[in-house]
Amino acid sequence: MGQLTVLALRGVIGVLLGGAVFIQTVLVWLLAAGSSDPDAALADVRTPVFLIVVLGALAAETVLVCVWRLVTMVRRGTVFSLGAFRYVHVVIGAFVAAALLVFALGVVLAPGEAVAPGVVLLLGGVAVAVLGVALVVLVLRMLLAQAVARDIEAARMRAELAEVI
Repeated sequence: MGQLTVLALRGVIGVLLGGAVFIQTVLVWLLAAGSSDPDAALADVRTPVFLIVVLGALAAETVLVCVWRLVTMVRRGTVFSLGAFRYVHVVIGAFVAAALLVFALGVVLAPGEAVAPGVVLLLGGVAVAVLGVALVVLVLRMLLAQAVARDIEAARMRAELAEVI
């Protein structure tokens, strides 16, 4: 991976992390301020929705930090090691948590007439899509496992060849 690519990716990750922290800060401030909701039907679900959004931003931040660490490992040439699995596992867990949070948001918004049923259905579709991303990362984890195994095998064969020579 080129230096320019690493810098560009780190810039994007930095902007996304800053945006997620900003969103969390604003939502916590709005929740603490207790601004009155003009729609009385949504007033009952305001706190759970804010909590779900803040936790969702935390899941996104977790993914971004892990991707940052993996990019660092790529730059150093150590991504094909057992240490990379820790970050990949955390990314998978964060995506599963995000899917559960989106589903929980749909459950919170479903009762009553405040939110259209189509919106709740869309949230269910988004939850399935996020879970699908977790499954894609799981497949990529399997590819990483194969690459690590081949790298270890190549190192062993190089050591045997060095002994012979």
